Amino acid sequence: MNILRLKALLGAGCFSLALIGAAMHPAHAGGLERGGYDIDLLFDPAPFATEAEATFVMPDRKYKNARGPGGADLGFGTTADGAEDYWVPRIGGKVQVVQGVDCMVDYSQPWGAHTAPGVWNGAFSNMETDIKSDNYAATCSYKMDAGKGQLRFIGGVFYQKVYGFKEDLVSPLVPNFGGTGRVDLTSNGWGWRAGIAYEIPDIALRASLVYNSKVKLDNISGTLDLTNVGLGTIPIYGSTQYMPDVVELKLQSGVAPGWLAFGSIKWVNWSVLQSVPICPVGVPAALCFTNSPAEVTSLDLMYRDGWTVSGGIGHKFNDQWSAAGQLSWDRGTSHGYGAQTDTWTLGGGVAYTPKPNIEVRLAGAIGVMTSGHSGILIGENGKVVGADASYDFGNDLVTAISGGVKIKF
Repeated sequence: MNILRLKALLGAGCFSLALIGAAMHPAHAGGLERGGYDIDLLFDPAPFATEAEATFVMPDRKYKNARGPGGADLGFGTTADGAEDYWVPRIGGKVQVVQGVDCMVDYSQPWGAHTAPGVWNGAFSNMETDIKSDNYAATCSYKMDAGKGQLRFIGGVFYQKVYGFKEDLVSPLVPNFGGTGRVDLTSNGWGWRAGIAYEIPDIALRASLVYNSKVKLDNISGTLDLTNVGLGTIPIYGSTQYMPDVVELKLQSGVAPGWLAFGSIKWVNWSVLQSVPICPVGVPAALCFTNSPAEVTSLDLMYRDGWTVSGGIGHKFNDQWSAAGQLSWDRGTSHGYGAQTDTWTLGGGVAYTPKPNIEVRLAGAIGVMTSGHSGILIGENGKVVGADASYDFGNDLVTAISGGVKIKF
């Protein structure tokens, strides 16, 4: 095989990971994952590169056969929407500081969730939940010659803010379903990442293993608004929690002139999020724990760890056009409570390079969120969840579309 020919055809081949990942990653992710963590821009060979992208995800999850406490039909409706459409933005910039040292900064929204089933038989459990996040990161790497390629050491830090609200029915006695309560919470923390990568640019080979640490949220604060039922607003706080740590292995290599194969395996420690006890301000932290008498409410997630496995292939047709496709499986993080089941996703996209320093991307994905049932679950800490709502869901569709642009010099 002519190595110089292969290098020329695959010079922009590594675009495919970012191209397809932008649309597929939030379309199939479990737990609270949306954009996740992405440092692919760090590997761009240009001295300076910047990119911006946005993904619109449309999950069509439907609840059915819903029942309230004790399996009762409350007459509020047995069906409801189980997920809302959402946007995932990301922007970043990378610069070669000196020969062998590259650094990037980026903004992303790694975590989030939005459900708004409204008035239904599960209203005592949830009428609307909206969780969002902001992540600001700085990541650097140092690379050195090693054999036929280069060995790269990666390290970085990130600041993360997580916030949101949950609203549900507290009292059905208030007319027109006005007897609702609302919890607003916010917190923030720091994390770090470390990794290693090996690259052989001549054949577009890259293998990377990156660890992203947990983010400790030890300052969860907010309010419990019960004014609709005559109890006013109560300042609250939550016990210390963690956003999950993540380990991801990525592989890519040229397999023929103009062709690139790639894949990844990712583990996310979602089991750190079980039930978050919420207590009134003034209650000692030692007394704010799951099933404590001081617990006024809780945010119940009860997740298990998430696994994502994906693989695909990309092709560079000429200096202007490239395309890629990918198949992905995501293990659901729910296991008897909630609707985060296994998801299979197929994605594809194209990249257009009108000039050597400009790349425009468009990608899409379609997937199937598998069926299941949500009901009573007893957690390892003795927490009983799901007693106030049970429901079924079928094999539902999820779609996503993503667009982005990269400029480099």
